[in-house]
Amino acid sequence: MSRLMSRAEIEEFFARLKKHNPDPKTELQYKNPYTLLVAVALSAQATDKAVNKATEPLFKTVDTPEKMLALGEAKLADAIKTIGLYRGKARNVIALSRLLIERHGGQVLKGRAALEELPGVGRKTANVVLNVAFGQPTIAVDTHIFRVSNRTGLAPGKNVLEVELGLEKKVPEKYLSHAHHWLILHGRYTCIARKPLCPTCVVRDFCHFPDKTREQPPEKPRLKIKTPSSRR
Repeated sequence: MSRLMSRAEIEEFFARLKKHNPDPKTELQYKNPYTLLVAVALSAQATDKAVNKATEPLFKTVDTPEKMLALGEAKLADAIKTIGLYRGKARNVIALSRLLIERHGGQVLKGRAALEELPGVGRKTANVVLNVAFGQPTIAVDTHIFRVSNRTGLAPGKNVLEVELGLEKKVPEKYLSHAHHWLILHGRYTCIARKPLCPTCVVRDFCHFPDKTREQPPEKPRLKIKTPSSRR
């Protein structure tokens, strides 16, 4: 287990991430809180790139719960069939769209409890929607954030909830609104699972991961040995 970061190190960690990426954004494409909710629900066990590929044509015409119900489960499933677990996800999206209409007038509410009552919406999905759509300082812990938090010593935990609560306590308030995106993007592109890109990491100074990767030493030029040409 990595050594815990100090408060001063955490401050500099996020200051460095902010300097590197002042205004981080989600990579999921969406038009409004409803389409964001649908996109995040579809992204479970799928990449943002795969979700965007399926939802780009879908969201051009289907961007409200009412339009989703009019589309129907079968057509929705066909539209998202390139995404893993698409049949179950289509069923959940139709169900959550119906509940939004029946209980909330078709509006996505700004409360975690109300969001988690919707089919296929767990704490992580709710946190993403609250943060991205409504600017709330929530942190949705996925595999990337879980890895970065444990590996660096930022906010280690045995499960995603422990990490989430730890981050909420340790991340300075001025960085909370963007912390989710900084951490997920850092885990997605730099602090990757198998071979983290430590030599090019902008926050390596504050990371306590004991097994940092190192730059490979330059290869020594091979000596060219001249051999006498054979006589015929």
